[in-house]
Amino acid sequence: MNETSVTRAAQGSPKAHELEKTPPQAYYALGVLLAAYILSFIDRNVMAVLIGPIRQDLDISDFQYSLLHGFAFSMFYIVLGIPIARLADHGNRKWIVTVGIFFWSIMCCLCGMARTVAMLFVARIGVGVGEAALSPPAFSMLADLFPPAKQARAFAIYSLGVTLGGGLSAIVGGFVYQHFSTSGGAVLPLLGHVNAWQMTFVAVGAPGLIIVLLLAFIREPARRMDRDIATDTGSSLAETWRYLKLHKRIYTGVIGANAMLTVMTYGMLAWYIEFLIRTYGVERADAGMQFGLIIIIAGSLGALVIGWLVQPMVQRGTVDAPARMLLIVAALVFLPAVLGPLSPNPTLAVVLACAVMFLLSGFYGPGVTALQMITPNRMKAQVSALSLFFANLFGLALGPTIVASLTDFVFGDDAALRYSLAVLPLVLCPAAALLAWQALKPYRALVSRGPDT
Repeated sequence: MNETSVTRAAQGSPKAHELEKTPPQAYYALGVLLAAYILSFIDRNVMAVLIGPIRQDLDISDFQYSLLHGFAFSMFYIVLGIPIARLADHGNRKWIVTVGIFFWSIMCCLCGMARTVAMLFVARIGVGVGEAALSPPAFSMLADLFPPAKQARAFAIYSLGVTLGGGLSAIVGGFVYQHFSTSGGAVLPLLGHVNAWQMTFVAVGAPGLIIVLLLAFIREPARRMDRDIATDTGSSLAETWRYLKLHKRIYTGVIGANAMLTVMTYGMLAWYIEFLIRTYGVERADAGMQFGLIIIIAGSLGALVIGWLVQPMVQRGTVDAPARMLLIVAALVFLPAVLGPLSPNPTLAVVLACAVMFLLSGFYGPGVTALQMITPNRMKAQVSALSLFFANLFGLALGPTIVASLTDFVFGDDAALRYSLAVLPLVLCPAAALLAWQALKPYRALVSRGPDT
């Protein structure tokens, strides 16, 4: 089994797809969607560098802060993902993305106008609602814009949004906060004086309106046909559910392993900066810069290198390479993820964080590719949304909160944050590896015959 067989599973003649050219619009769309994805992670994760000021001004605990960071954002982000994907399988994906970006950008700016916990909670919900409209339609658009042989690398490039956005949220957030903190905040029309952390939200939310303008130059792509489908209408929910049940071992393994690794990713993204500050006394702006560079450099390299390795592995006969990569990442990340927070000095903590972010940034693209390779075109957006549902339910909603709960309720000490971070991989890495391993055999069988059952 080689790459030709894999591409045949997506649509028709292998030679035709190997020779199929990628239109210039595909690369422009990929660039704009990547920019939107970067901005989405900046807007959702900028809170990680603002933990101390927000806790002080609003007088809240780590656990309460984690509800603002994770739960408030994710509660509708998770719930709306599947219906929005359903709409994307039938409607205009470009306009769904456009409306979503506009809405979350406005709501991110409103986070900076919040004066109470309740107001910030509602604004964070709004950010999540808008961001729910990005990835499922974007995955579907990219699958139609790029030929099957180039999709793995297109998804790997898109996945850079996680690392670039996560890193820039720390760097830009720290820089902007320091700037306004030095000047004592700012005065806005009608609102009066706002604190430095509030102005940080406004500064990172406003650029989304530029992305909205760039989307105007993208045409809605034509949908690719599955080899046995004569129309371009999306599948019904019942049909999608039957397909998932038929291949439940594969989807449970791939989606489950992805979710476990996502818990680690979001737990680290939410708390590693604060861990450096509390444990080693690193300045807030310096901690944001250090961790931001780790995410951008090590994380981006991981996303590209690990994503790029999938295609050569498939060509050499490892047809389950996208799913197998989840198992490999879970095994390799275990030790550095445990030892990093327990390091005796900040230098070692930062070095080990580089290894962790390299690996945790690399599973995302292969995980998406694994699902796209085994899922009929007519239900790809819905399946992508389902994967995001579980990844975000466990990762985004629970990842930051699990760490905070361990710190507040198990260890009972803010300084014990390092131990909370070290506990996560002890449980999650073995679980992710086991889930991915049990999916490999049926995955190979399904890829061999194609996702047309």
